[in-house]
Parts: sequence; C-alpha cells; structure tokens
Amino acid sequence: MNTQSVNYHEIDPSDLDYVTIASEDELANGERLYVEIDEFRIVLFNIAGQLFAIGDVCSHDDGPISEGDIEDHQVACPRHGARFDVRNGAVLTPPASIDIPAYPVRLHRGQIQIGLPNGS
Repeated sequence: MNTQSVNYHEIDPSDLDYVTIASEDELANGERLYVEIDEFRIVLFNIAGQLFAIGDVCSHDDGPISEGDIEDHQVACPRHGARFDVRNGAVLTPPASIDIPAYPVRLHRGQIQIGLPNGS
C-alpha cells in the first residue's frame, strides 16, 4: 500500500489499531503535537476543540508540515507554501499535487488516540 496519500478515515475501522499518543489536557485549543510512531510521522492539531491528524510530510518535497502556519482548517508547508486540509489531507494549492495521509482521531478515557493500519 502506498502510504503517501492514504486517507485512513476511509479504511474499515476493524483494520485499524488505535495508539494512545497523549492525554486530552496535553493538547490545548490552537496547539499542535508532533509524534513519530514506527515509520509514521504525524502531526496532530487541536482546532476549536476538534482533533485532526495528518502525515507530517509535504507531498511536494517531504518538508515538515508541522512547522507550517494554520488558517482555518488549512496548513501551509513552510518551504514552498503548498496548502493541505487538516481534516482529510487533501492538497489545496500547488506546488504539491498529491494528498497527504490523514488519520482518524478519537478520545478514549481522556486519552487522544490515532488510528493506524493493523500491525503498524
């Protein structure tokens, strides 16, 4: 499976394992958190109390999305300005042309969890 542009929201939930990455109170509104789980580099955003997780890699040049500016539900790559929707990883502006991975996020007993493919 090419993980470059996979939207893990579209994968059957039974094919996902949820990994705890932080407690709910560790990620305040407007904050972001970078995590590395196995080969997955992920940035988690808290935007107006909603949690979103996307791959921390610009599909244009592998730049770190986690360092980009956020406006509404868009994050800009700090290198060349490509914009992505944090809700689904969709590319919104060039120079990128390929979506980036998006991961389901849930709160479970006060813990923030990200859904990753089984066996990751």
